[in-house]
Amino acid sequence: MSNKTDSNSYTVLFAIGMVLVVGALLAFTASSLRPMISANQKIEKQQNILYAMGINENEGGSFAFVSKDKVEGEFGKYIKKQLVIENNVPAEDDKAYLIDIKKQQTLAKSGKARKLPLFVGEKDGKTFYIAPIRGKGLWDAIWGYIAMDKDMVVQGVFFDHKGETPGLGANIKQRYFMDDFEGEDLMNNGQFKGIAVSKSNNDPKNEDKTDNEVDAIAGATITGDGVAAMIKSELKLYVPYFKTLK
Repeated sequence: MSNKTDSNSYTVLFAIGMVLVVGALLAFTASSLRPMISANQKIEKQQNILYAMGINENEGGSFAFVSKDKVEGEFGKYIKKQLVIENNVPAEDDKAYLIDIKKQQTLAKSGKARKLPLFVGEKDGKTFYIAPIRGKGLWDAIWGYIAMDKDMVVQGVFFDHKGETPGLGANIKQRYFMDDFEGEDLMNNGQFKGIAVSKSNNDPKNEDKTDNEVDAIAGATITGDGVAAMIKSELKLYVPYFKTLK
């Protein structure tokens, strides 16, 4: 007499049951972890924004964010206003940091109005305008936060990536590259130009802040071009707002 567990129907039912059980466990785990994931994403964005405007714990040549236990207090201390710009009209919104830039880019491609978050900070008597940007590197997404003054002169940046090559494109996250952007002018003769990441830049010490160029990373041409492209395509969208500050 054959064992019921050897039948095809039993195997199929057992497999279905396991799928349902595992699926339910995964759904429960994801649901349970969602608040923690959201909290960590919020902290990371706030750290990035603060870093761009010079609020960090850097030592030597390395970089370090404001620690997680301090970031909420520092964000509240230095970020005085959060704006969302839509159709060139700014409005205050204390949830601006939750806006998904990738989704907004997709909306813009479909012809819909895009929301542009902008964070206004104050430090040492200076006002900073921090904009999040997103683009494409060699292998995957790259993104950053650019802090500017009212004339669109860069005051600080933070760049990150999803999968650029270690030691090459991944070095956009290194201080020696990010620090070069400080003081660079995004404008040229009253027109928005952006900042090129140039292999032919004749300014190795980065002393010329009006040439709209910084030195490229050796062996990372495509990633560098991606950084320059996202700066140009994303930040030019903010030009109408900055013109209102004149």
